[in-house]
Amino acid sequence: MKSKESITWLPKPEAHNFPAAESYLKLLYDESISSDLVKRLKVAPKKEFKAKDIFRASGLSLLGVSNSHVDKDKKKIKKGIPLSPILLVRDGALGKVIIADGYHRLCAVYIFDEDANIPCRIV
Repeated sequence: MKSKESITWLPKPEAHNFPAAESYLKLLYDESISSDLVKRLKVAPKKEFKAKDIFRASGLSLLGVSNSHVDKDKKKIKKGIPLSPILLVRDGALGKVIIADGYHRLCAVYIFDEDANIPCRIV
């Protein structure tokens, strides 16, 4: 298992992460709510949470290394290529955190170090 120091991050999410987040959020919320959430994510400050805590809060399962997207992100980690911070939405009604964008990155990081701090934007 690699240490968290070997996982590098971009200073802010990549531009394409926001439309991807909105596309996913439109499955959960109506268009106006999804659009508002993404606008808020674009200006939200950076926070950090441990990989294991994000999984616990989301209630999602860990995808295995056989997933092609997780494998791609694992290779980026091994090569020292910075990952994009992940985008999170707190859903108080569900009592969960929604991973609007970055689920595969989260899985790849968790495989390396479940205690790794992951930079996020959360609303």
